[in-house]
Amino acid sequence: MIICNAKIFTASDENEIIECGFIETSGGIITAVGSMDDFGGSLDSGDVIDASGLTVYPAFVDAHCHIGICENGLGFEGDDVNEETDPSTPHLRAIDAINAADLCFSEAARAGVGTVVTGVGSANPVGGNFLAMKTYGSSRIDKLIVRDPVSIKFALGENPKNVYHDRDETPMTRMATAAVIREQLMKARRYMEDLAEYERTKGTDDETTRPDFDIKCEALMPLLKRQIKAHFHCHRQDDIFTAVRIAKEFSLDYVLIHATDGHLIADELHDERAECIIGPLFADRCKPELINQSITNGAKLYKHKVPFAICTDHPETPVQYLPVTAGIAVRGGLPREEAIRAVTINPAKICGIDDRVGSIEVGKDADLTAFRGEIFDITENPEFVIIGGKFVD
Repeated sequence: MIICNAKIFTASDENEIIECGFIETSGGIITAVGSMDDFGGSLDSGDVIDASGLTVYPAFVDAHCHIGICENGLGFEGDDVNEETDPSTPHLRAIDAINAADLCFSEAARAGVGTVVTGVGSANPVGGNFLAMKTYGSSRIDKLIVRDPVSIKFALGENPKNVYHDRDETPMTRMATAAVIREQLMKARRYMEDLAEYERTKGTDDETTRPDFDIKCEALMPLLKRQIKAHFHCHRQDDIFTAVRIAKEFSLDYVLIHATDGHLIADELHDERAECIIGPLFADRCKPELINQSITNGAKLYKHKVPFAICTDHPETPVQYLPVTAGIAVRGGLPREEAIRAVTINPAKICGIDDRVGSIEVGKDADLTAFRGEIFDITENPEFVIIGGKFVD
């Protein structure tokens, strides 16, 4: 397939915008990108799309949502987002709960959202994992996975308190929430050390006893080895600092999810080299810890050079409105190009999937969306969407 005569927003590290260019794909992969002046192929074949008057972007990436695990239009029957029976559940896998046939995936794909990072909710201090998946191509989730797992979800602040306070169980305070997280991480670290010692001494006179299998600790080992990241749900600035504190104590690679008060402490986040996934931006202040919610959050994080992405937190904001929420950040002062990067290459980098998605570069997945008008305009729909080299119908 060849897309020609398009304006191309590549979202590459060079931030290149090609005013009149072409994209060539084969087998679902981008094989060539460049200016029409440099095009050396033939436009006579039948598999050519003339994109004159269109701007082609990387398909959008939603860095944090609950699509498929909190199903469309269902109550308890389709709500598998929170296992509210145990405050520490790192062994829960999102892949076992996501319904890839959920209607919202097709709505996301038609809106140009090609990849979503989705998983468990924030009821538990230690919640379970998140994965990255495509929104189009199959109703079987195993065929849509981009990366599994992406992260382990932790939650601070009001959500765990509200869940367990109603049951008169731990944790009922912020102190207890942090303590539950620390306890589980300490157990996993000791478990990992004991396993390593067993492997070191196995077959020798000093052989130690292999630790009993612990599925919770096993799930946290990739995190402690920094192979995946910790995603900390946190809104208020004190909760943000608790997340940073715990991450430093256990040498975790971490991301601050929501970071609602980030604009108040952007200088501190810069000093900590923190990464943030902010949003939803199209939402009300539905609980006390959102009192400082501001559409200027992205602009202030950008000003302080804090890497961030924008998310919908679907179903809080329906996933198909991801580019519209990026437009709200522009209204709050974020430069237009940075808002586009906040829903393309930035989430891909933060979630460790930028080898496949997030920009229009040779070797990456052919996930593309084309608009005639402004992508942030709520009245605009894509002219076409391509995911995995296939047109979304």
